[in-house]
Amino acid sequence: MSLTSDSPANDQAPASQETAEFNFQTSHLNRTRSSLKRAIARYTPKLRLSFRSSDELQRQAEVKAGLDELSTLLKKLDSSVLRVAVFGLVSRGKSAVLNGLVGEKLLQTGPLHGVTQWPRSIYWTPEAESSDDSPAMQFELIDTPGLDEIEGQERAEMAQAIAQQADLILFVVAGDITRTEYRALRELRQTQKPLLLVFNKIDLYPDRDRQAIHENLQALWRQSGESLSGASPLLSTEDIVMVAAEPAPLQVRVEWPDGRVTDEWESPPAQIDELKQALLDIAQREGQSLLALNALRQATEVEGAIARNALDLHRAEAEDLIWRFAKYKGLIVALNPIAILDLAGGAFADLVMIRSLARLYDLPMTGYEASRLWRAIMFSSGAVLLSEMGSGLLLGMGKSAAAAASFFDSASSLMVYAGTMTAQAAAAGYGAYTVGQAARVYLEQGCTWGPQGVNTVMKDILTQATPDSTIYRLREELGEILKGESDIV
Repeated sequence: MSLTSDSPANDQAPASQETAEFNFQTSHLNRTRSSLKRAIARYTPKLRLSFRSSDELQRQAEVKAGLDELSTLLKKLDSSVLRVAVFGLVSRGKSAVLNGLVGEKLLQTGPLHGVTQWPRSIYWTPEAESSDDSPAMQFELIDTPGLDEIEGQERAEMAQAIAQQADLILFVVAGDITRTEYRALRELRQTQKPLLLVFNKIDLYPDRDRQAIHENLQALWRQSGESLSGASPLLSTEDIVMVAAEPAPLQVRVEWPDGRVTDEWESPPAQIDELKQALLDIAQREGQSLLALNALRQATEVEGAIARNALDLHRAEAEDLIWRFAKYKGLIVALNPIAILDLAGGAFADLVMIRSLARLYDLPMTGYEASRLWRAIMFSSGAVLLSEMGSGLLLGMGKSAAAAASFFDSASSLMVYAGTMTAQAAAAGYGAYTVGQAARVYLEQGCTWGPQGVNTVMKDILTQATPDSTIYRLREELGEILKGESDIV
């Protein structure tokens, strides 16, 4: 009776969870598309500006190249292809692991040292087993040369370039993990990508299990001295999978009908199901979110470079605008005889200048966002700007006293008033110039924030990650990159 009554609930709960996860992923993907389209639309008008100098034309060409990269990222999101890069030292069975996944021997394997000489991609579309409406995820599996082969520096640079483009990384080992492998793992981990450690050839190492491998990693972590610096261990036991991609042939005894007995060698089937299931689980649970997250990470760098070039196209105009507002602020502060009001007028001039700079750069900014940016600049440039405000307040009070005294002693009080006014105007003008230059930097960095900014969407994806997801384990590392930047605008 209990089995009958409980079964509908048990069937509905996983389906409901799958639907919720799919909706989250769809939301992440759609917001990422909107963010990339917004960035492309923001900077496309820069391509229609007319410039004459070679430097300006070069900047415009770099803006065009960046926009092309954003368009490529947008197309990649529509393809639903999860890019998986496979790394490891030579003779660890990287190619065999990929052959085992796809079920065909598409990549060359053998006993020679370093069979794979250049990166090569194969595509794998596993059968979808989910009951929801999520589309089948295709995998691009990238086989790479051994990290310890000849021309190691060149190979290391190539590995970093591939890892940056990947959505997920597999690192293949066999036997005890060496110091060289540990260093390679650490470098790949610094790309802040989800990483699975694939222990291959378990048929040759029957005494190995996840816990033993994890303890080996912990020992290397402690020996490296990273444990003393407070760094986190590279991987958890959940990030380790065990396979035998190409098991060693076994000698079997064959008895024939005529009574003959012979010994033959037989190749056992690949034991790859654990890795296959891990990849399918990741693809189903968070594949689209991983695509979105990686696109956003790349877009952050690309849009930052575009913003720098776009801002440089208006450098001369921005300098003129900043100097003009520095003069305006100096006059406002100098001519206002009331101490508190002259500071308020100076702050208002700063806010108007920030919004004017944003309009010059074609960056949308409300009055509220301008005030937040002004406060951020005041905080980061406090030594200079607080000095301006402090001296401005003291000078303003002296100026107010001199203005009041001028009614009784016009000659000496007017001289004091004029000197105070000049000093206060100079301090205010310098403060305005400092704010203007800082605003240029903040506007460049703040281009990736805002409701649809790439960093905002990335932060939301990390915040919504569930504890059992691979993205969740990246929150701390990626959070350090995003930390503090969200307070800019």
